[in-house]
Amino acid sequence: MDKPPVPVTARCPVRTALELLGGKWKLLILYQLEQSPARLSALKARIPDISEKMLIQELKVMVDSGLVHRKNFGEVPPRVEYRLTEKGRLAMPVIAACRAFGQAYVRGLRE
Repeated sequence: MDKPPVPVTARCPVRTALELLGGKWKLLILYQLEQSPARLSALKARIPDISEKMLIQELKVMVDSGLVHRKNFGEVPPRVEYRLTEKGRLAMPVIAACRAFGQAYVRGLRE
């Protein structure tokens, strides 16, 4: 039996998830923060294809949405650290599913 179509509205949970996690970099950044907090330079080193400007922009969006916490140590030179919040940890099953899909897809290309 076919499922009825889900209307895409402003309150659609899929739309909300895509707004929070969509784009080229957000899931990769969250994945890097899963194991431990990191400074901007460490994140940049772990994701070499992202520009520093884009990394800063994406982190700001994720801080504003509550997925990532930004801790400023108030030191000179400035020291800032980013870590996942509990809301950010909710994205980990999504990342695991994306990883599994990617691995299965690549295996399928080889067959």
